[in-house]
Amino acid sequence: MSRYDPATIEPKWQAAWTEAETFKARRTGDKPKYYVLEMFPYPSGRIHIGHVRNYTMGDVIARYKLSTGHNVLHPMGFDAFGLAAENAAMDRGIHPKTWTYSNIDDMVAQMKPLGFGLDWSRMFATCDPEYYGQQQALFLDFLEQGFVYRKNAVVNWDPVDMTVLANEQVIDGKGWRSDAVVERRELTQWFFKISDMAGELLDAIDELEDWPAKVKLMQANWIGRSRGLEFAWDLSAPVHGFDKIDVYTTRPDTLMGASFLGLSPDHPLVKMLEKDNAELASALAEMRKGGTTEEALEKAEKLGFDTGLTVRHPLDPSWEIPVWVANFILMDYGTGAIFACPAHDQRDLDFCRKYDLPVIDTFVALDEPAPVEAAAFVPPKTEKVKWISHFAGLDEATGQEAVDATIDWMQAKGLGTGVEKFRLRDWGLSRQRYWGCPIPVVHCETCGVVPEKKENLPIALPDDVTFDIPGNPLDRHPTWRDCACPKCGAPAKRETDTMDTFVDSSWYYARFTAPHAQTPTDLEDAAYWMNVDQYIGGIEHAILHLLYSRFFARAMIATGHLPQTAKEPFNALFTQGMVTHAIYQTKDANGRRVYHYPEDVTVEGGSARLKDGTDVEIIPSAKMSKSKNNVVDPQAIIATYGADTARWFVLSDSPPERDVEWTASGAEAAHRHLSRVYRIAADIAASDAPETREDDALLKETHKCIHDVTMGVESFGFNAAIARLYAFTNALSKSRAGKEAKTFAAKTLAQLMAPMTPHLSEEIWQLLGGAGLIANATWPEADEAMLVEDTVTLPIQVNGKRRGEMEVPRDMPKEEVEKLALAHEAVVRALDGAQPKKLIVVPGRIVNVVV
Repeated sequence: MSRYDPATIEPKWQAAWTEAETFKARRTGDKPKYYVLEMFPYPSGRIHIGHVRNYTMGDVIARYKLSTGHNVLHPMGFDAFGLAAENAAMDRGIHPKTWTYSNIDDMVAQMKPLGFGLDWSRMFATCDPEYYGQQQALFLDFLEQGFVYRKNAVVNWDPVDMTVLANEQVIDGKGWRSDAVVERRELTQWFFKISDMAGELLDAIDELEDWPAKVKLMQANWIGRSRGLEFAWDLSAPVHGFDKIDVYTTRPDTLMGASFLGLSPDHPLVKMLEKDNAELASALAEMRKGGTTEEALEKAEKLGFDTGLTVRHPLDPSWEIPVWVANFILMDYGTGAIFACPAHDQRDLDFCRKYDLPVIDTFVALDEPAPVEAAAFVPPKTEKVKWISHFAGLDEATGQEAVDATIDWMQAKGLGTGVEKFRLRDWGLSRQRYWGCPIPVVHCETCGVVPEKKENLPIALPDDVTFDIPGNPLDRHPTWRDCACPKCGAPAKRETDTMDTFVDSSWYYARFTAPHAQTPTDLEDAAYWMNVDQYIGGIEHAILHLLYSRFFARAMIATGHLPQTAKEPFNALFTQGMVTHAIYQTKDANGRRVYHYPEDVTVEGGSARLKDGTDVEIIPSAKMSKSKNNVVDPQAIIATYGADTARWFVLSDSPPERDVEWTASGAEAAHRHLSRVYRIAADIAASDAPETREDDALLKETHKCIHDVTMGVESFGFNAAIARLYAFTNALSKSRAGKEAKTFAAKTLAQLMAPMTPHLSEEIWQLLGGAGLIANATWPEADEAMLVEDTVTLPIQVNGKRRGEMEVPRDMPKEEVEKLALAHEAVVRALDGAQPKKLIVVPGRIVNVVV
């Protein structure tokens, strides 16, 4: 072949890898294992260039580890349950199962031409009954072990999707998919007891040495350990059997600034009061609109209702404060009751100003003679302040010192108890949807809630469902819903809720170790392959998926499905940047924006035009979005340039943790370079040049490149490795070394490029007589002796200003260096026949001539 032809090369080598089962994970010999995993995709039907970047990074690591003598596990699957499939069913009349599996087929067909070194024999989708049947078995084991329970709870209800949302799925008070305003409803729900592991999950974060600091901080903040005081306020008069209200606070030092006592709309006392107070009931209905998350409540308008009750201050029974219901108080954090100190909490201050409640300062800044009324004074807990109230013996202290002192003081007087609490709440997993994993329990009038028998698993979803009515089709499917009780045999009903899709992705990494096992895992295989050595995915999963996976790993250990060593399932985590692209837009006759696909726009210099000459506005470097038409189709790139060009470009232009902008000119430049590499290799194969004096120099440069590229790949510095390969290609092109030296250099270049451009590298390897597949070849090792520089470049200064440089042997005597320096043209010109006043030589560093 006279030219680089990806359309011929790439299918050829993909077929060779398939035939040789090159990437099939094997437990062979005494090789070390390496498990690399990219977060598996949702089967939307199309992969985009961001997928290409993510999977190429993982593929580079997997191919590199294979060539360094590891048994490599590099699998692929699909996170296939979810609302999008049901929405497609409703919008297009396509069954979710048909839509999902069709999309999976399309995406696999798009992935394979990219040459990813994946073990396709392990592929599964989470909607496979073989997968979710084992997930149901896990659920039953978790239920038996106490990791799952059922209770009435206030939940986030999405009125459009008609399902419950986890707190993390409520964004700005709206459903993460529907964008509908979320409502608060009380329903019977299934929960994972993740809060029981809050302390362990938090403490173990410090052990995640190879995780990004930002991700660890996000998880730590989400778990949210706090130390505070739990104590009681006596009601001035008992009501509905309540004579006191328990409160938890993290700022007991502000107790003397209490303005009112606030109750959650879902507090038991409020529910009792609501029964015979129509005005309160009406106010509560308004308060219960919006999500239950702290974020949603923080942003919502502050709403309150005066119950007419009062409580006595714990330190002064003659001091009574009113009891209000407030919409920003959470029932499932603390006790569902707070005391408000508006002087030192902006949320409380906003509420008090709205309802004309008193504001009482408890401390001021050291340099402020009087309280500042413009806003709540909320200094950092590390800042020392001056106490006005002198409560608990406080005078001047930091906030943290004051909290600790107050807790000790209150405990000593028997007025409260210091306790540790966490922000993390139990994970509600019930979803009122069809396209999810059925919860394997049965409701029997005689026996109550009965776990299904494992021999009856999987409890498979019925195919004959319709989506013409909002809500869960399983509720309307009597032949599926109605069943016999597994315990007594009486007529019963199946649980029609399905599991949150985050359950599906919380253990898939473990299933990949034995995807065809008749149990959730094969403990022997899990012990061999776990943990995931390198996990790659977006930082948007820092809280949800990663935290849930850490919980699941611990629960699976406790139920015998993972070894103790898998407590932290991901040894190293890398969060990649996005691939961005310019947005091309015009405006129609009504002034509305019209977005154009990149292939419909001609860009020259800094301007862009449509094919009809219409000027186009360019918005640079934006996140790719189908709605903005600035997506790049990998299939089009493969058809034009080949898969290796796409792989090379997404790695070359930016550090992998940063965003990279896709440009047509960048792709063209990458393709030109790969074509050049092929031509250089072809020329070397056809030459018969004898040995020359430059052979050693090229050999030395080759070993330097091996060292630098190896360091780059191992540190995720793919762009730095590629920059070094560019430089080495230039050196090889210019070298006048003989064929043997050039062949060694070119074969080494092919090996070093193989993780990034595997098809081209295989072709060059074959062209130059390499044995077998380059994918199976041993990674080259740099000869340390070759990395030592024989010469050194010395800068030459004249009167402290750099005038030139010279290259000398590293061990050249100082006297010889002086002679060469005085003979240098820049020095001769500066001296102009005179003698230097001083000549300073710092061996290996610099020469300075003083004239």
